[in-house]
Amino acid sequence: MKFVATIDGQAETVEVTGDHGRYRLTLGGEVWEVDARLTAQGIYSLLIDGVSYVADVTDREGACVVDVGDETYVIQVEEATRYIIRTKGGAAGGHAHQVLAAPLPGKITHVAVTVGDAVKAGDTLLVIEAMKMENEFRAGTAGTVAEVRVQPGQAVNAGDVLVVID
Repeated sequence: MKFVATIDGQAETVEVTGDHGRYRLTLGGEVWEVDARLTAQGIYSLLIDGVSYVADVTDREGACVVDVGDETYVIQVEEATRYIIRTKGGAAGGHAHQVLAAPLPGKITHVAVTVGDAVKAGDTLLVIEAMKMENEFRAGTAGTVAEVRVQPGQAVNAGDVLVVID
């Protein structure tokens, strides 16, 4: 399965294969063999390419805070498709308005706005089901909904304009 891990604003794709505590991680051109075992709540014993580590993992506002030795990493981890939808499906073009376009094919399951609605940055606009996941799209800027080009149940293709905010 592919994930995107973001550390300090730098996003990297990580492919993870394996199960039952034995994994192969591919990051860029590097491959690591990892044996990972949960030993206590949030404490993992890791054996990475023959070297042993203990990692304390906690959740902080949706990000993983990982303490290994005397180093701390704050990592945002997302399934790769969700990352693509979130980053490529947001604002596109326009100085005076935001155009929300579908990042990949899917089905509209919920439309939260109508023409004339005032929205703030972060307000939910709609939900698309794509690749068996529901993905919520939010306004990237404050404004007024100028167009809603979809309705619940409608199939959309990548690039279709869904909502326009002025």
